[in-house]
Amino acid sequence: MNIKRIIVAVLLCALCGVKLGAQTYEELIQQSYDYADRGDLPAAEQALKAALHREPANRNNFALLSNLGTIQRRLGRRDEALTSYTAALGLQPDNKLILSNRAELFIERGETERALADYETLLRVDPADVEARFRRGVLYVELKEYMLADADFEQILARDRDSKLGRLGFALLDKARGNYADSEAVLTFLIGRDPDDLRLYEERAELYFLMKKNARAMADLRRVFAGEREPSAYLYILRGKIRLAQYEKEAAATDFKKALDLGADRAEVEGLIKMTY
Repeated sequence: MNIKRIIVAVLLCALCGVKLGAQTYEELIQQSYDYADRGDLPAAEQALKAALHREPANRNNFALLSNLGTIQRRLGRRDEALTSYTAALGLQPDNKLILSNRAELFIERGETERALADYETLLRVDPADVEARFRRGVLYVELKEYMLADADFEQILARDRDSKLGRLGFALLDKARGNYADSEAVLTFLIGRDPDDLRLYEERAELYFLMKKNARAMADLRRVFAGEREPSAYLYILRGKIRLAQYEKEAAATDFKKALDLGADRAEVEGLIKMTY
């Protein structure tokens, strides 16, 4: 057993302080799937931990750790999810799915630079990974590194001039630069071409809010909430802001409180709640 595997095995012992039944490693994994299919995520988590504890040096544990991290993330336990994803990458440092999941977790935690580092690794492993390049470009937009974002989105379109992600990237860039009419035109075109993509409605709703077209923004958000099984904290914040602009203070406060329950930044949301008094 090499030193990396020993270190990860020790970490697994720390992660997996659970009582073990008589099930085998494979049975515990199957049990975790069964629990997850039934929506019992805490039980699925415990079954995965038991499997990891049963065989802490199993070469397939990277997949279990990745699944464990995703479950913990869905349960709102981001610190534990980060530990699990990082342990999984200790076993498979270039695994694209795990790198992508950890990058998304870093974004949720507000750790943009660490997310960028994971996307850099993804693009080193696979320079043709369009999704990773798009997501890195979006982070550059948020950091106001518009030239770098432009380069990423242009590279996507250089590979495929009709790429939805490339076009969406430039719509987001236009929105950030205040070119609202151009951004609206691209988003509306993309929605016409792919009317079931909820991300497009979410982005256009935010754009309409910035344009003070609140009725249109709310119409797009109704479409998003109708289709999303688990709306994000950001969606509740956005809808709350629109309701606040429409003087629906009680409804706005309800949205902001729901965002808090989903792990939104407390300082930001409490400031918004004060505006509903």
